[in-house]
Amino acid sequence: MKNLQDYLDSHELSEMHPASIVKILKTLSDDELTQAIKLVPKDLLGDVALALPDRLFDDVVESLSVDELSHAVRELESDDQAAFMLELGEVDVDKASEVFESLHEDDQEEIIKLHNYDEDEAGSHMQFELFTAFKDEIVQDVIKRFARLRKENEVENVQNLFITNKDNKLEYAVGLDDLLIFDFSKTVIENIEASDESFEPIKAIDTQDIKEVVHIFEEFDLSVLAIVNAYGVLLGRITSDDMYDIINEHATEQMYHLAGLDDEAEEDDEILPAGKKRATWLAFNLITAIAASLVIGLFSTTLESMVALAILMPIVASMGGNAGTQSLTVVVRQLALGDISQGDAMRIIKKEVIISLINGILFAIIIGIIAAVWFDKGMLGVVIGLSMIINLFMAGFFGASVPLFLKKMDIDPAIGSTVILTTVTDVVGFFSFLGLATYILL
Repeated sequence: MKNLQDYLDSHELSEMHPASIVKILKTLSDDELTQAIKLVPKDLLGDVALALPDRLFDDVVESLSVDELSHAVRELESDDQAAFMLELGEVDVDKASEVFESLHEDDQEEIIKLHNYDEDEAGSHMQFELFTAFKDEIVQDVIKRFARLRKENEVENVQNLFITNKDNKLEYAVGLDDLLIFDFSKTVIENIEASDESFEPIKAIDTQDIKEVVHIFEEFDLSVLAIVNAYGVLLGRITSDDMYDIINEHATEQMYHLAGLDDEAEEDDEILPAGKKRATWLAFNLITAIAASLVIGLFSTTLESMVALAILMPIVASMGGNAGTQSLTVVVRQLALGDISQGDAMRIIKKEVIISLINGILFAIIIGIIAAVWFDKGMLGVVIGLSMIINLFMAGFFGASVPLFLKKMDIDPAIGSTVILTTVTDVVGFFSFLGLATYILL
């Protein structure tokens, strides 16, 4: 707590950034955090709480009164208000209800609207605070109004002026830098029509998948995106800071899914939920491991007659698993970034198979020579070399095709891909190696 107190004493409150406070809060013990949160300026409390990990957010909420939480929520923008209330409800339903009832009717209405969207819809991540103008307004009047709203903190982080018609349908988007070189005495539409530049707005529909919105941001290198309904009526905007959070969440989700983990359970401080989720995937993995063992059991006689096979066998499976994981990771990531179109499946599979085959031949030669010299048996080198080529070929094929198939079935490509791939490479690796050994060596 002393660190935070020193920081507060040595800085003007207006100069503080929530991220600076969060960085210090993360270093404190639970008892220190409870006391330190009382030192955070009330106007920054909501932003600080939202930036904290879930386990610390719970501690903060429990240490604050309803009045303090209400003030924190009122200082947030609409999208952050909705996010704060959602997290608060997960921690303490009764306290969340009291805080919600204490808010202004307009805030309550906006929170309800945002909560009505599914989490994966663009509308759930938008904020209603934006700067708009009618196309027949005089530019000078628009700038004066913007200056007043900005001074009153009614709008912030404004990069674009959204131009609508009388029905509030979005027609143009003008950057503030362009607005400043307009003829102030003319209307907005007169300036737009006289300009050589295009002010066609880039927008997304409120029910659109948020992953598609992420791709729009990346494709057009945006700092803000207008959100409209199905009829083109301007509803709100999504800003780049929200995109950073969404991209980070999706990257974390993909990483966990590839390992067979649940992102929500792992970020929670509770041990039992995380343990249950992990146990589910481990149980499935146990079944696949048994399947691989059954394949080995089919060749027990072969293994008993040649100990060298038992020594070399893990090499084939391990190389296949690693090669398959490489292909799998590349394809899953490209799918997440939207770099693979519907007609790209064969191209991607062909590429991964060729790469795996080239590597398979290369390492087949290397391990073949090593095995032949090691055990002084030339045909053993041939057997493991052929098995290496077969297994890496299958690893490349399934490493690319499994996530593509799951995507086509509208299933997250990361979920279960690793387990399926590991099963394939183990079974194919063991079967090809021991099968060839039985046929060629015995």
